[in-house]
Amino acid sequence: MRNPLGKGPFAIVIAEDATELASTLDHATHLGFRRIFLLAPEDVEMPEAVADPDIIDVIRHPTRQPGTAQAAVNTLIKLVPGEWIHFCYNAEYLFFPFCEQRRVGEALAFVTEERRNSVLGYVVDLYAEDLTTCPNAVSLETAHLDSSGYYADTRRNDHDQVLERQLNFYGGLRWRFEEHVPQAKRRIDRPALFQAVEGLYLRGDNTLSIEEMNTYSCPWHHSLSAAVCSFRVAKALRSNPGSRHDVDSFRWHKSARFYWSSRQLMELGLMEPGQWF
Repeated sequence: MRNPLGKGPFAIVIAEDATELASTLDHATHLGFRRIFLLAPEDVEMPEAVADPDIIDVIRHPTRQPGTAQAAVNTLIKLVPGEWIHFCYNAEYLFFPFCEQRRVGEALAFVTEERRNSVLGYVVDLYAEDLTTCPNAVSLETAHLDSSGYYADTRRNDHDQVLERQLNFYGGLRWRFEEHVPQAKRRIDRPALFQAVEGLYLRGDNTLSIEEMNTYSCPWHHSLSAAVCSFRVAKALRSNPGSRHDVDSFRWHKSARFYWSSRQLMELGLMEPGQWF
C-alpha cells in the first residue's frame, strides 16, 4: 500500500491549550520528525512556529474530548503503513538516549536493526520550582522532576495471565498526588515511538493492540527506551477545582532540577540506551 503522506517519522501534537505550544513544536522539529500534525481547538491561537507548512499541518479539532489521542493515532496508522509515529500533548517533550547529538531517524534505524518496532516511553512529570511565580506549574527555566519514587508491578491480561516482559509503571506526581488522579490514569508508561504495522491500534489505556509492542525489552537483551517529559499533570493539578487548593508546591526532598539532558534521564534510570552506544 502506498503511503499518501510521504516518509516519516511522523509526530502528532495534541494541543489542549496554548501552554508551551511553540516550544513543543520546536522540540519535535529539532528532533528530526519529517512531518508534524498539530491538532488544536479553534480557540487555541497558533504560534509562529506553524508558519512552515512543509513540516507542520494544523488540524482544527476539539481535542479536549476523551479519546482524542486514540482516534488521531489510529487514523494516522492506517495512512502511513510501515512508518514510525510519536504522539504527545502540548508542554510535552520527547527524549531518547543521546538525542542532543542524534536525530530521531538515527535512533529508529538502530531500533529497526534490533528487530523492534516500538520504543517504550515513560512520562516524567515536570513542574515549576515556585508555584507563586508560576501558578500554572509550567516553567522551562526552573523545571524540576522527581529523582526517585518510581516503581512497577506485574501486568496481567483479562484472564489474569501474566504478560511477558510487560509491567505497569508508576511514579511522579500521579503517585505523590494519587488521591487527585483516577486509578486508570496513574500509569506513566506510554508508547513513545512505534511503527504503523498491519492490524495495529492504540487502545484507550495507551497500550498497543499487538502485545509484543508493549514490552520493555526484547527476549535477549535490554532495549532502547525513551522518556516524555511533561508538564501536563502538574498543569492539571493546578487548574482542576478538586485539586488546585490542595497543591501549593510540588517540591519535596527528592525533587531535582531538570537540565533538559538525556544523560540526566539515563543516570536517573528513567530511560535505557540498550545496546546503542
